[in-house]
Amino acid sequence: MMKIKNVTVFGSGVLGAQIAFHTAYHGYNVTLFDISDELLENAKQKFVQFKPMYQQDINATIADLDDAVSRISFTINLAESVKDADLTIEAIPENIQIKKDFYTKLGIVAPAKTIFCTNSSTLLPSQFAAETGRPERFLALHFATHLWKNNVAEIMGHSGTNPEIFEEVVGFAKTIGMVTIPIYKEQPGYVMNSLLVPWLIAGLDLYRNGVANASSIDKTWMKTLGADLGPMSMADLVGLTTAYNVTSTYAELTGEEIWKERRDFLKENFINQNKLGIATGEGFYKYPNPEYQNTDFLK
Repeated sequence: MMKIKNVTVFGSGVLGAQIAFHTAYHGYNVTLFDISDELLENAKQKFVQFKPMYQQDINATIADLDDAVSRISFTINLAESVKDADLTIEAIPENIQIKKDFYTKLGIVAPAKTIFCTNSSTLLPSQFAAETGRPERFLALHFATHLWKNNVAEIMGHSGTNPEIFEEVVGFAKTIGMVTIPIYKEQPGYVMNSLLVPWLIAGLDLYRNGVANASSIDKTWMKTLGADLGPMSMADLVGLTTAYNVTSTYAELTGEEIWKERRDFLKENFINQNKLGIATGEGFYKYPNPEYQNTDFLK
């Protein structure tokens, strides 16, 4: 079994930046790839924001956090990003054609040894395994946001995934502190999002149909279940671009009018207005200091 030392993460958005930082924190050499230097600079700022969270949530030391950053390199050159990669984790937009095009290019430049993993939250590995050029070394490795404390990793292969590669990725996930959830049959949404997406969509439907505002929806859930977040604040955390991509995918896969209505609502009221959640300072709430973080929110 190959020993994984060098990991490349594609995409420096909400989860990509977290995956890169967390993998480096656990001692791996990490290369972070994105399509522009501006996006990579934004990732560096995210790393600064992660440090106090790691200190508070998992008692990380400043020295260990600084060491993690020192193990991360940055590039916009795809071939350069994978020249020494043992394992790659893709966290690019949740769009099937974008992923197919990306993997077609990646498969050409990556070494034969490299294992490809997608962090896709809704798409199935079999939908774009052929484009990788190495379907037997391709599978899904899906993380939750704030993965240093929500430390669950779902590992899902497809019918052509080599079982030894599957087990190697399970082993890797354990080395970065994950509680591993092996999934033995392809399932849209895996386990996590099979539970999470209906919850988020229920909140969206209540909001877009004018049943209640965002704070009332969240208060109901948080007070009743003793939860830290409701569906609307969670949507802002995950990012409304992801929510839009999910609704677009379901609209395309199912052809159902309800998914098209959800997609169009998000596009008109959030995507087109650059209200993408925490990343842009506004989504269902305004940031920093959103209403749901007020000490009297549930009173």
